[in-house]
Amino acid sequence: MKLPFLLTRLFKTTSAALVATSLMFSVAAEAQPKWPDKTVKLIVPAPPGSAPDTQVRLIGQKLSERWGQPVVIENVVGAAGNIGTDRVAKAAPDGYTFLYNTIGPTAVNPTLMAGKMPYDVEKDLIPVSLATKTPNFITVHPSVPVNNMQELIALAKKDPSKVRYGTPGPGTTQHLTGELLNLVAGIKMTSIPYKSSAQMTTDGLGGQFEVLIHNTPVLLPYIRSNAIRVIGITSDARSPAQPEVPTVIEQGIKDFEITAWFGFMAPAGTPKPIVDQLSKDVAAVLATPDVNKRISEMATEVIGSTPEFYAAFVKSETAKWKEVIIKAKMTPD
Repeated sequence: MKLPFLLTRLFKTTSAALVATSLMFSVAAEAQPKWPDKTVKLIVPAPPGSAPDTQVRLIGQKLSERWGQPVVIENVVGAAGNIGTDRVAKAAPDGYTFLYNTIGPTAVNPTLMAGKMPYDVEKDLIPVSLATKTPNFITVHPSVPVNNMQELIALAKKDPSKVRYGTPGPGTTQHLTGELLNLVAGIKMTSIPYKSSAQMTTDGLGGQFEVLIHNTPVLLPYIRSNAIRVIGITSDARSPAQPEVPTVIEQGIKDFEITAWFGFMAPAGTPKPIVDQLSKDVAAVLATPDVNKRISEMATEVIGSTPEFYAAFVKSETAKWKEVIIKAKMTPD
C-alpha cells in the first residue's frame, strides 16, 4: 500500500473523529440547561429602605436585564438577620435562591449567639461575591459640645452618663462600633437598644441620645443638611462622597475600621458553574458606570469579588469580631 494512500486514509479517519467529537460536545452543550431560565429570588435579611436593600434592588434590576429573567427581592427580617439567612441556608441548591447577606448573620452572630444558631455558615452557605463595603458615620446631636473623636472620648471619660448611643440590635455594626470604641478608648458609653434602625435614627436626630452611629447612605442627607454633626467615619480611608470627614483612625484610634459589608451567598450544594457565573455577572454589573456611580455616591466602596476572595474575607472578619465580642463581653440581649 502506497504511503500517500495511507496518509489520505489517516487524514479522513482523523477528520471524521474530530467531527464526531465536535458534534458530541455540541450536543452536550445544547443539553446543558440555560441558567437562569426562570425567576431568581434574592433574599435580603434587612428591611426595605435599608442600605443592603437599596443596593440589592439596584443590582437585582441590572441582573434581570442581563439575564432576561425576573429577579425578585424578598425582605425577610428578624432574629438579627438569622431568619432570612436561615431560609437561604435551607433552600434548594438549584441556583434560583440566593442571599444578599450582611455582616451580622454571617460573621458576628455565630459568636454572639453561639449555641443558638439555626444554621452553620461554613457548612450551609457558599460565598459567591463580596459586593460592597459600607462604613459608618459617627455623629452627634448639635446640642452635644464635641467636634471630633478625642472630644467625644474626653466627654465620656468625664461624665459617662452624658454619652449614650443608639443601636438597632445586637451584633449590628452600630453596636459593634460603640462597643469597640468603649473597649479601645477605655470609656463606657451606654447603648440604647431599638427594635428598628428607623426609630433609632428618628430618636437620634431628635436628641433622645447623644451619639448616632449609622451606615453612610442613611446619614448622608442629614449630615449635608446640618441636622447632625459628623465627627468621624469608620472606613480605613476618607470617603470621596464626604472627603472633609476624617477617619477614626486619623484621629488617633489605631486599626479602627468597621464596615457593614454586603455580598451574595448561595445554599451549600449549588453547582460551581452557577456560583462562578453569578460572581462574574455581579462583578460586571457593579463595574457598569451608572451602578458604580450610584453606589459610590452613597459613600460605599464597590468591590465585586471572586467566591474564593469572599470566603477568605468572611473567615477573617469572623475571627476579628469573635475577639472583640469576647473581650467586650458582648451579649445578644
